[in-house]
Amino acid sequence: MARKAPKTEIVAFKVEEELAEFLNKLPNKSDFIRKAIVAQFGMACPLCSGTGVVARGLHNHYKPVIAEHNEHPCEKCQTMQAFPLSLEGLAGTDRLRIEQFFHGGPLYCADCYPDVPPCDDCGWHIPVEDAADHVRKAHTH
Repeated sequence: MARKAPKTEIVAFKVEEELAEFLNKLPNKSDFIRKAIVAQFGMACPLCSGTGVVARGLHNHYKPVIAEHNEHPCEKCQTMQAFPLSLEGLAGTDRLRIEQFFHGGPLYCADCYPDVPPCDDCGWHIPVEDAADHVRKAHTH
């Protein structure tokens, strides 16, 4: 039986009294909040469905597939870029460009990333010709 990964970080935030009352009535408000955050970002893992745990057979099957297919072309020059499976150990510009990709933005190689201008609102590097579409999709509420 697969075990859930331990939760090690605490995040606190203020809410209105009515929302606090609602959350306090839930049988597991932490689970509810985690699921709501994942749903908002649309980032539930297709293998674990957002639980953070996969069955051993799925893990054993997909681990080599993921390791073999961890490349993506640079959006500008089309050079294949290997990307890590986490941001651990990355710093500076490398961290920013990989983080952008992890959050659904374009992936650029280390050479092209500085040549693509950043969005004034979010800092993502977006080609000038795609800037209006990016603002409309990412920054219009």
